[in-house]
Amino acid sequence: MSTSEVIVIGGGITGCATAYELSKRGVKVTLFERESIHAMASGWTLAGVRQSGRDATELPIAREAIKRWAHLGEELEAELDYVQNGNLRLALVPDHEAMIRQVVADGNAAGIPMEYLDTADAVRQIAPEVNETVVGASFCPTDGHADNHKVVRAYDDAARRLGAAIISGEEVLGLTTHGDRVTGVTTAKGSYTADVVVVAAGIYTPRLLESLGLYLPLNIVHCPVAQTVPTDDFTLSPVLGVATGSFAARQTVGGGVRFIGASVPWNEGQHTPANVGMTVRQKENMTRNAIAVLPRLADLRIERVWGGLIDDTLDLIPVFDAVPSHPGLVVGAGFSGHGFGIGPMSGEILANLTTEGGDPRFDLSPFRLHRFAEGVTEVEAELFG
Repeated sequence: MSTSEVIVIGGGITGCATAYELSKRGVKVTLFERESIHAMASGWTLAGVRQSGRDATELPIAREAIKRWAHLGEELEAELDYVQNGNLRLALVPDHEAMIRQVVADGNAAGIPMEYLDTADAVRQIAPEVNETVVGASFCPTDGHADNHKVVRAYDDAARRLGAAIISGEEVLGLTTHGDRVTGVTTAKGSYTADVVVVAAGIYTPRLLESLGLYLPLNIVHCPVAQTVPTDDFTLSPVLGVATGSFAARQTVGGGVRFIGASVPWNEGQHTPANVGMTVRQKENMTRNAIAVLPRLADLRIERVWGGLIDDTLDLIPVFDAVPSHPGLVVGAGFSGHGFGIGPMSGEILANLTTEGGDPRFDLSPFRLHRFAEGVTEVEAELFG
């Protein structure tokens, strides 16, 4: 069954943004999502839009993403609840200071204005709810956050308006090939052909690539998330994170405080509603760490709790690649828990890889898929087994 010039697999921000960018160029696109739009990582995320704290290779992409976010709501004709109130990454103890100062140095080197706040008073001037024992923090005033559901739905709606076919509830079971060329996909309902297939399927990307002999090692981790009822008695303007990554928080435009805890390994195969929720231990650790950073959070009522899965690559940076060994295959995956903020640029990059074979704005060599086929380093082998 012939369907389109391009098939996109995955209905998160990456897949929907790619479908939109391609449709803007007049490309006939069909997107397949195994569940519903924003069901996985784009559905559970903290939804930070940050440049700070990223790997140096990602910083140019993140910097350009911030420019897109400034006008994205107008472009997509939707309210995205995007606010640009900054990001604080906290040093909770003196041992964390060097790590946070390096975050500032890396950001400034990439042309991103950041500063190190070296007293608790300086930190609390920006975020008064933070515990007065905090040692210091990096501050990036141009970071912010948005409503993840509204953003992905806006991309979905905009792509549809431009003629994209968005098909939910139909899982892609495999890729079809003619020789080394990727020619389409198979689902439980049939086979579909396309000139190019873009795989943006999150944790399920390796399974789709395996049949082609392609290697994308992912460490799947589970992150617990909670959100309080809306409140006017607690104000958190910036997004917060900590040096160890064990806690992050932000307050939604509606007033609820969303916070996440430390991620833990997840090895349960295909996710289900039953196995993707947080454990009692995760909830206990998450709330303890949250209250240690934001003491008055203890008095707020929890509205809901949930969990999400993260597709960590070995080097914690994503794959952006028009795979040379398999013409017709483009991959965008392995966003390692920080794909939402660069989502608008991920869509642009993958669309450019699809139509042009590259993106001259960025050095994409660190993001190629075949870096993993060349073997992991000794350090990676020790860390990831």
